[in-house]
Amino acid sequence: MALCITNTMSGKKEPFVPLTPGTVNMYVCGVTVYDQCHIGHARALLTFDVIHRYLRFLGFDCRFVRNFTDVDDKIINRANEEGIAPEALAQRYINEFHRDAAALGLAEPTVEPRATEHIDGMIALIAALVERGHAYAVAGDVYFAVESFPEYGRLSSRSLDEMTAGARVEVDDRKRHPMDFALWKAGREGEPFWDSPWGRGRPGWHIECSVMSTRYLGQPFDIHGGGQDLVFPHHENEIAQSECGTGKPFARYWIHNGFVQLAKEKMSKSVGNILSIKEVLERFDPVALRLYMLTTHYRNPIEFSEEGLTEAQRTVARLYETASRAERLIGPSPDGAAESGPMDDFRGEMDDDFNTPRALAVVFEELRAVNRLLDEGHTRALDGRRNGLRAMTEALGLMQAPPERFLEERRRSGLARLDLSEDEIRRMIEERNAARRVKDWGQADGIRDALKEKGVLLRDGPSGTTWELAE
Repeated sequence: MALCITNTMSGKKEPFVPLTPGTVNMYVCGVTVYDQCHIGHARALLTFDVIHRYLRFLGFDCRFVRNFTDVDDKIINRANEEGIAPEALAQRYINEFHRDAAALGLAEPTVEPRATEHIDGMIALIAALVERGHAYAVAGDVYFAVESFPEYGRLSSRSLDEMTAGARVEVDDRKRHPMDFALWKAGREGEPFWDSPWGRGRPGWHIECSVMSTRYLGQPFDIHGGGQDLVFPHHENEIAQSECGTGKPFARYWIHNGFVQLAKEKMSKSVGNILSIKEVLERFDPVALRLYMLTTHYRNPIEFSEEGLTEAQRTVARLYETASRAERLIGPSPDGAAESGPMDDFRGEMDDDFNTPRALAVVFEELRAVNRLLDEGHTRALDGRRNGLRAMTEALGLMQAPPERFLEERRRSGLARLDLSEDEIRRMIEERNAARRVKDWGQADGIRDALKEKGVLLRDGPSGTTWELAE
């Protein structure tokens, strides 16, 4: 089947047909850099990283743009609290973001623009909106007139009356309609500002993404993405100002990922149940976090679960251990042909609106098949299955490091957390073996239990005793 995407605009699953054959232009709203990224950001980042990777897997030339909001009320307020310049605070958290992105194994976007680099484009679009009668200036502020755009609300499937009734909108007598939103904000003391036809000020939030997306992708472009919380008002406003400013359609396919929940409650700074990416990765492997996120379809909410992450870590270890076993038996995996049946199954699931849970089921079945072949020593049949497993996991971003290096780094970091050394473990295993030879089962069991308490599990087999770290 051809790739189909659930388009938020229509609420239906639609065949994906890019504007230019073989090329996909995709824009995803990035973060506002005033604090560390949290696990909700990780959900969006990993969702669109996998979509980006899979589009390339299908052979598309994918131009992927993800922005930074580096001027905003939250940035200004936090900077004032700390007594530093807003640009210094923004740069700090851009650096933090890049560290998180590297840890998560995100493929780099084609372009990563900052809002403050595109102020001239925002001023030009606002001026066009004023000239066309879709915006109006009031005492240095400029507002978009929502009633000038009859299709306002089509993305979120709500009318203006429904929005007004359900929204917490500050009363502002200067507005023509309560839902009119700021395109430009008049400058205030102690805030960054730029000169404009309406006086010194700075842009509103929504205008930046209209300008940065079309600056690098043109208008219309293929895919616009972000979290579910951005459907309204952010993406709704982007559509209105972009289409009214140019008279052209904006984006053709809208993709939105679901929320992360803690104890069945949406993560929120106001509730205070936020977990940063950094905090989670101090305890869990980044690949395990990726795998865990992929076990739920991107459009559905996902419950953050330490038990689920622990199980994901075990699964990741099995993936890498299997790849390592295959390398030791038949050498490194070349860019060879994969078994067509499993690969067709994998593509069929991913082509169905990037259905990663069902695609993972195919991956796990191939993992079992490869392990059976390894156990039975069927090296001739192994190569195609192993190549297929590698291609699938690479398309999902699950295996980005050489297997032996990954396992060694995992073992080293695990020992560091437990404050143990391999020499100490080997010494205790030798002491246990000596006790077993003289049938001192009490001492042998005591050494095994002592290691288990430290987080090291022993496995006795025909070739001797091996050990592994407990999750």
